[in-house]
Amino acid sequence: MKLDITKAASFLAAGEIEKFEAPVAAAQKALEEGTCPGNDFLGWMHLPSSITPAFIEEINATAKTLQENCDAVVVAGIGGSYLGARMVIDALSNSFGWLQESRYPRILFAGNNIGEDYLSELVAYLKGVRFGIINISKSGTTTETAITFRLLKRMCEEQRGKEMAQKVIVAVTDAKKGAARTTADKEGYKSFIIPDNVGGRFSVLTPVGLLPIAVAGLDIAQLVKGAQDMEKECGLDVPFQQNPAAVYAAVRNALYQGGKKIEILANYQPKLHNLGEWWKQLYGESEGKDGKGIFPASVDLTTDLHSMGQWIQDGERTIFETVVSVEQPNSSLEVPSDEENLDGLNFLAGKRIDEVNKMAELGTQLAHVDGGVPNLKISIAKLDEYHVGQLIYFFEKGCGISGLLLEVNPFNQPGVEAYKKNMFALLGKPGYEAETEAIKARL
Repeated sequence: MKLDITKAASFLAAGEIEKFEAPVAAAQKALEEGTCPGNDFLGWMHLPSSITPAFIEEINATAKTLQENCDAVVVAGIGGSYLGARMVIDALSNSFGWLQESRYPRILFAGNNIGEDYLSELVAYLKGVRFGIINISKSGTTTETAITFRLLKRMCEEQRGKEMAQKVIVAVTDAKKGAARTTADKEGYKSFIIPDNVGGRFSVLTPVGLLPIAVAGLDIAQLVKGAQDMEKECGLDVPFQQNPAAVYAAVRNALYQGGKKIEILANYQPKLHNLGEWWKQLYGESEGKDGKGIFPASVDLTTDLHSMGQWIQDGERTIFETVVSVEQPNSSLEVPSDEENLDGLNFLAGKRIDEVNKMAELGTQLAHVDGGVPNLKISIAKLDEYHVGQLIYFFEKGCGISGLLLEVNPFNQPGVEAYKKNMFALLGKPGYEAETEAIKARL
């Protein structure tokens, strides 16, 4: 993985990035020594290097059980309990695999919304299907996920029998406490632990992400290897200018201080759409507090150049762009020649589709920079497990450093509880009577 900041640095005064070297070093030291806010959630820091071959074997063995007994597996989870897995699976699987016969189960995602039509359609789809469930919840009481699991657990037992349901329902939850742990122990489900010191948005390299990714037939050992290598590249002893996570955190904070309040993560590969979704949660939930924070947005290019392109090019100049670029596609396809040439594209005949895409990427970058949008570029050699693993750890480490530079706690999410309190009061949950009366007075 390579980070190019040249087209962002040109928007900053000389020496502006270097001013962050000492604060970045202090942030890294605080993360390493556990002296920063949220220090009880630093388990992700050395998670990759702590993963053993035996642990990967255990994950793969459970994945094999699900593969052998299921044609579909529903991942029930919300936020960090599904976004990381979805990002990796979508990036590395066939985009149209659901139309084809496959040796691996189709991975479905639910428990991330309260849409009645969505759940009704899921239930209808699963009728008569050999399906299993990966229930991901530390507490087991998260509303969206708990409702979904209630529905699917009963359906799986009725459809496949209690004994088979016990085999194809897996819990990823707390080690000792919570409703999901109690259910797993009572029903005899295979279970994996969500480490207490790893927050949901940093959990893709725990069983939260690794199990669904393995069920999809992807190589989790290579995913972990990529993260392990990036952990070394972003280590405390790596000089500032050679540490990609440190430089990324410094540049984005320098731009933020200069009035660039919105970061747009852009990709030129449709398969990376959910990288943007995972990244938005990682940075939005980590930095958006205390009235501070860079607003994380994402676009899929060139698609969104025909929708958001005008705003990015000519809109308010409070944005900067971080482009994730894939150097080599995994396939090869050329533009064909056409005798009539009615579309005027014969000048492209014989060129690879990726060459056209790369020129669109370069042309867009030049246009946006000319339009006043600083650009950072992150390049990976290809879309595979190893390089996606690198991206995961790079963004996680950059997020931890950047949050501390902003002087916020990157590892809590106090604002997330506000909607829950109101929702429970409106639904009449026991214990929320006072809040119910307060809300009634406002309506």
